[in-house]
Amino acid sequence: MDTAVYLNRVKMEREHFLLGPLQLEIPRGYISAIVGPNGSGKSSTFQLMLRIYNPDSGQIELFGEQLTNEEIEVALKQRIGYLPEEANDMESWMTGSEKADFIKFWYPTWNVNRYSDLIRIFEVDPKLKLGKMSKGMRRKFDLAVVLAHNPELLLLDEPSSGLDPISWKRMIEILQKYMEEENRTILMATHIIDEVKRLADYIIFMAGGRILGFYEKDELMGNWHAFFVREQGDVGKHRLREVPGFERLEDMGGGFIRIISSNAGLAEKWFQEEGISVSGQNSLELDDILEVLIETKASF
Repeated sequence: MDTAVYLNRVKMEREHFLLGPLQLEIPRGYISAIVGPNGSGKSSTFQLMLRIYNPDSGQIELFGEQLTNEEIEVALKQRIGYLPEEANDMESWMTGSEKADFIKFWYPTWNVNRYSDLIRIFEVDPKLKLGKMSKGMRRKFDLAVVLAHNPELLLLDEPSSGLDPISWKRMIEILQKYMEEENRTILMATHIIDEVKRLADYIIFMAGGRILGFYEKDELMGNWHAFFVREQGDVGKHRLREVPGFERLEDMGGGFIRIISSNAGLAEKWFQEEGISVSGQNSLELDDILEVLIETKASF
């Protein structure tokens, strides 16, 4: 599998925060989503990839190349579209059209028709000054600009921040259409679980400046289940910790125990072989999985 972004033992240390060491490969041709609480290091990871910040140690590659000099750095960045979490307030004085004219100077692949179509679809008035746009309109404008030069790689930091439901749906459709072309890649950081479900092929869990796991989405959702059993006789908490893929055990009251497993298939088989009756089971949501991972892995 081709790699769009490769981080090899990348580390950045600040006075009150340590990011890494990060070991990560973002597969080319897919959508990967970074999921984690605020302060996890998601935005800083994007900025490291673009060399907005320089790492203290480790290696960063984009499309298989390192940013070894200014000429290579410019050429590689021209293949990337980056949407930061917050709009740049220093641009407030210019109109949308003026910013578009400035941006297109740096991107040989700028497509004026693509830009115009996106502005129309998002219902943005580019004659407005950026500082006069609502948060949602500014977000839609910035997304249109990021997509207008047909980048091979999109780095999207909380892309739907400030969008109303209709605009959010349009964004989802636009990103899905963007991925129809071969070798397009999206890496996004988001808090919106439905966004991950609709778009992502792979999920990266992150907390406390560390990557807790990299998973194929459908496999992850199929494997992480909660099982409910009644504690009685020889079915005690100690025995239930032997469940394949065991992650966490919770006393639910009333004699019921909830066991979380990251290998549902083997866990089901184990319960059957052990003769333990399962009262019910359900797949875990992404935020529940993240909570378990933070509890079990973030402290190591």
